[in-house]
Amino acid sequence: MKAKEITSSFLKQVYPKRKAWDRKGNYGKVLVIGGSKLYHGSPTFNALAAYRAGVDLVFVASVERAANLIASFSPDLIVYPLKGDYFSISHIDEIFETFPNFDALVIGGGMTRRKEVIEFIQEFLKRIKVPSVIDADAIYAISENLDLIKRKPFVITSHSYEFFVLTKQKVTENLEERISLVKEFALKYQTTILLKGYIDVISDGNEVFINKTGNPYMTVGGTGDTLAGIVGTFLARKISPLISACAGAWLNGKAGEYASEKLKESFLASDLIQEIPRVIKENLNY
Repeated sequence: MKAKEITSSFLKQVYPKRKAWDRKGNYGKVLVIGGSKLYHGSPTFNALAAYRAGVDLVFVASVERAANLIASFSPDLIVYPLKGDYFSISHIDEIFETFPNFDALVIGGGMTRRKEVIEFIQEFLKRIKVPSVIDADAIYAISENLDLIKRKPFVITSHSYEFFVLTKQKVTENLEERISLVKEFALKYQTTILLKGYIDVISDGNEVFINKTGNPYMTVGGTGDTLAGIVGTFLARKISPLISACAGAWLNGKAGEYASEKLKESFLASDLIQEIPRVIKENLNY
């Protein structure tokens, strides 16, 4: 099947001109769930990238140590600390009570694959009713029960090994094979897959797109987390999962290009976040 290449025109679809009487919340609220005693960077990147991509509010739910560290990065973030070192099913009701209204979810970064965490993710996804980005450790959780993603408005942002965990099929560097595998899996489960790589492949089972922005400097840790946050913003702005994934991949890659042009081997994911406004400004002419 022939895949279509994503261009800057996708940004016009996710950034309509704002109206004079728009108010807080019209452009979405994202809930980020991630982190653990060991890791706090991933949900931080999710949240900061989501804000720079244009969502109105970002909520973060994380365990105590991670939550305190995440909150220290920016006063813009609304961070709620949960007792304990790792997520568990006991946290679910507390999260829904604390954040009863949100438009999109980003889940999985830095959570670890401990048994209680996997159980938490699986149960949370059973109860969720909003479009969601399934990333990192959450991909391992859904691999144990793929019915969790069937016919759901999800975007699953996997690299090659995570895709293997999901499908039990090894992914090569052959683009045509990658396109075929992604489309087949997306069609079977009626959800959206974003397979990350030198060339990203995205499909909802009906259409297939490829993204060529980005470069090898983006192997640094955190660039997948920024991608997940950006896609979460578009989902929260009521954009379809397929278009959200396509626009998010293009924007994340282009911001990475701009940052790495300046910094080369010293490029970090936090530098990518700072280039998101430049990409948006240069590609919207209103």
